Amino acid sequence: MAGGQARILKRYALVAPLSVTTILAVLVSLALILALSFQTIDVVKLFTTLTTDAYVENLGEPLFWRLLLRSIWVALAVTGVTIALTYPAAYFISFKAQKYKNALLVIMSAPFFTSYLLRIFGWKIILGYGGILNAALIDLGLIKEPLESLVYRPSTVVIALAHAYLAFAILPIYVALDRIDRSLIEAAADLGARPLKNFIKITLPLSMPGVISAALLIFVPTVGDYITPTLIGGPDGAMVANLIQSAFGKANDCPAGSAMAVATITTVALPLLLIYVMFGRKMKAAS
Repeated sequence: MAGGQARILKRYALVAPLSVTTILAVLVSLALILALSFQTIDVVKLFTTLTTDAYVENLGEPLFWRLLLRSIWVALAVTGVTIALTYPAAYFISFKAQKYKNALLVIMSAPFFTSYLLRIFGWKIILGYGGILNAALIDLGLIKEPLESLVYRPSTVVIALAHAYLAFAILPIYVALDRIDRSLIEAAADLGARPLKNFIKITLPLSMPGVISAALLIFVPTVGDYITPTLIGGPDGAMVANLIQSAFGKANDCPAGSAMAVATITTVALPLLLIYVMFGRKMKAAS
């Protein structure tokens, strides 16, 4: 009994630093934002009287909801594009690469060892008015003047963010594919299932946990991204995080920024929680 308790204590000791860091960095920060959202602006005091003025004044603005809807649309587009690009690559590495799996995974992840800002500026250089793509199109005679619509658009933000999250998407999908029992696929083929039907009926359903994990890893941080829209989004590519950052920074209105942050978190978290519950029930029913 004593030995079993010692092992349990050792396990808790191993996860204690991560647990404390998570509580301090995430839960306390969220609690502070929630508390600030019910305050009034005061340059001297951080906490004043409880009020819902920040919610009434800011959530009633059409601009907030327009940027929030744009952020959700951009996040959905980034998620779809990223998974569409990474799933075939993860499938190839898992089923076809054989002894080159590890090398290919390292190659896929290598570009993301560089700075995130450098990659964003790289897309700005490629898609800019005087960038590489415009220069190539002019040299090929396809256009006479540089195109202004390649940068400072929501589509540019989608491209840059999809590139930024490729490595984060391919790993969970690859793990899910690599865990599939190959005997199931072979049995289906022996029973007459063609490759496409075998993939739809066996491989794709069994790999969905990895796909959903990748989608969550991409969608959640993308909704709150503000660096990429700031650098290459322009006015048409601004997202809700830019509005929240302006409230905290330029306007020095912490209650307004906190209220918009709470509304954004709630709007995004509730549907994701519903999807998670539904998916969890289906997984339990399947098992």
